[in-house]
Amino acid sequence: MDFTFTEEQQAAVEAARAVFADVAPDGVPSPALTPGAVADDFDRPLWSRLGGSDLLSLVLAEEHGGAGLDAIALCLVLREAGRVLARVPLLEHCAAAMAVQAHGSPELAAALLPAAGRGTLVLTAAAHGRSGHDPAELAVTARREGADWILDGTQTAVPWAQNADWIAVPAHTGEGDAVLALVPRTAEGLALAEQVSTSGERLAELALDGVRVDAVHLIDAPEAWERLRQLLATGTCALALGLGEGVLTMTSQYTGKREQFGFPVATFQAVAVQAADRYIDLRAMEVTLWQAAWRLDAATGGAGGPLPSSGDVAVAKIWASEGVRRVVQTAQHLHGGFGADTDYPLHRYHAWAKQLELQLGPAAAHEEALGDLLAAHPLG
Repeated sequence: MDFTFTEEQQAAVEAARAVFADVAPDGVPSPALTPGAVADDFDRPLWSRLGGSDLLSLVLAEEHGGAGLDAIALCLVLREAGRVLARVPLLEHCAAAMAVQAHGSPELAAALLPAAGRGTLVLTAAAHGRSGHDPAELAVTARREGADWILDGTQTAVPWAQNADWIAVPAHTGEGDAVLALVPRTAEGLALAEQVSTSGERLAELALDGVRVDAVHLIDAPEAWERLRQLLATGTCALALGLGEGVLTMTSQYTGKREQFGFPVATFQAVAVQAADRYIDLRAMEVTLWQAAWRLDAATGGAGGPLPSSGDVAVAKIWASEGVRRVVQTAQHLHGGFGADTDYPLHRYHAWAKQLELQLGPAAAHEEALGDLLAAHPLG
């Protein structure tokens, strides 16, 4: 396979590295040191720099002030964000914007996307259903009432909801159709209950009680929610990859300096073998991530494959959910007691890795889904 990135994609990486260069992981608020949420808001100064560098409009078309790049470019930027534990809704914002651009009405796109590209309007998405284990589109019902739609139901663990302007909420019509509604945070009938993630960030449980949505703000294209769901999952894999690479680099530097019996511990066979295993995990996470991101873009362009793109996303999720856990566990082991020091950033990476693992879900569930796809689409 040829994983060579285009000049535009490489330029996006360079721009992201320049923006994230000032983010110090040991300065990220620690969930171990802060009761409740680590902060009331995300990193607004960093968000402004992302907007000023045109990274928030990266995946938007030129007509909306964007660069017109693809899911691969977004994942490259998310990888850099994961390395430094960037506290911004970059994934949810850009994924929701891509859904509006691809499937929303021209009126909806014109109303939301230019401001979203500048960062003056913030988007997020509800993707975890009532409990985090049930399909998100089944957690909310959507019914017509005149020219509007009425939403009722609950969505849990919505990231950055208290600080977003609009929330993309999947729902079902009762006729087997999944729709995607763009709901303003201040909508009448919408209530937010405080929740806190493993990484210490604010989440919200959304309770929708007769929330009225203008027909222009509801996307009924059958593939809109599935596309958004896969983008969110693939982007989470990119965050996990960047985080894992940052942790392995940190571990390499530490074991190269830490000495036992007069030698750096990195020269001990047991240490080298464990680090090599985690390097293999990261390379597997990387190759499956780019395959999934490429399939999402290829599917948009009409290109197919032996399995639906959800199969490639499932493989990427299998490797990411298990790989990021193994990487941070090995890092903690090789750091010894120093890894638990709250003045050192490793415990922050560990908390974020656990949150990403929980967001991705257990590998066994993705393996079962992949098995169902293989049964339904024989490769022979």
